[in-house]
Amino acid sequence: MKNAGILFLLIASLSRLSAQVTVEIMTDQDQFLPGEAIRVIARVTNRSGQTLRFAHDQPWLKFVVQANGGYVGLKTSEPTIDEGFTLESSERADVKVNLAPYFQLGRPGHYQVIASINVPEWKRQIRSDPKSIDVINGARLWQQEFGVPKSPGDTNNVPEMRLYALQEANYLRSHLILYVQVTDSAGKINKVQPIGPMISFGQPEAKVDKFSNLHVLYQNGPHSFSYTITTPDCEIIARQTYEYTSRPRMVPDADGKITIEGGTRQISRDDIPSSKSSAGNNVSAPRLP
Repeated sequence: MKNAGILFLLIASLSRLSAQVTVEIMTDQDQFLPGEAIRVIARVTNRSGQTLRFAHDQPWLKFVVQANGGYVGLKTSEPTIDEGFTLESSERADVKVNLAPYFQLGRPGHYQVIASINVPEWKRQIRSDPKSIDVINGARLWQQEFGVPKSPGDTNNVPEMRLYALQEANYLRSHLILYVQVTDSAGKINKVQPIGPMISFGQPEAKVDKFSNLHVLYQNGPHSFSYTITTPDCEIIARQTYEYTSRPRMVPDADGKITIEGGTRQISRDDIPSSKSSAGNNVSAPRLP
């Protein structure tokens, strides 16, 4: 499982007043729904005047997630860092980790994430300051049970049943975010994927096609609509934007396929597939800040 990647950022000059190594936790967002990916960045900065080496097969990076009242998020395993790296003095490295597969954080509440690193050359552990995050509940807008298509070679005649649900959450009380959730009856699957921002008076339209993909059309601006397609594994495989020249709507045909009628398609940087190619891996080449 590749949940972590390393992004090197070279720093032209750092203060030499303090010879030390630090680790800092950063996130793009501070609120998450239960089951949503919790992506954090552990930024390791080297001001020691020495070259430090971190091996991929050594447990040099660890995380703790704890809540108010002493409750600690149950850890299932340590994050896997796929590649080792060398950090020269006056350099920093950003280690990207999705904490969701490694902690059970299904209980809404206020949490603090702490990272610690072991510096092999010093036999010393360094801890970050706590980074606060919140796990919140969303409001369910729609749900539908569906059967998962069989994979090649599957001889089981009984279909696997799952549940699609659309939820909205008021992120930082400033704007609404629409989410799709996929769960199963056994409670083993609980995946949540943010679809995008939506306006407060819009009501999303949802349909499941013949391949058990979920199609969602909703208003994301005064004159614009977003259209997404999500798989039974809660992966977004298509996203398009339509201008409200006439109200767009989803129309199924006799074969179970769904198309958009009305509106005017607009090319957007958020489109999936993207109009521009991208590398798509977790590790990028070194670059200047």
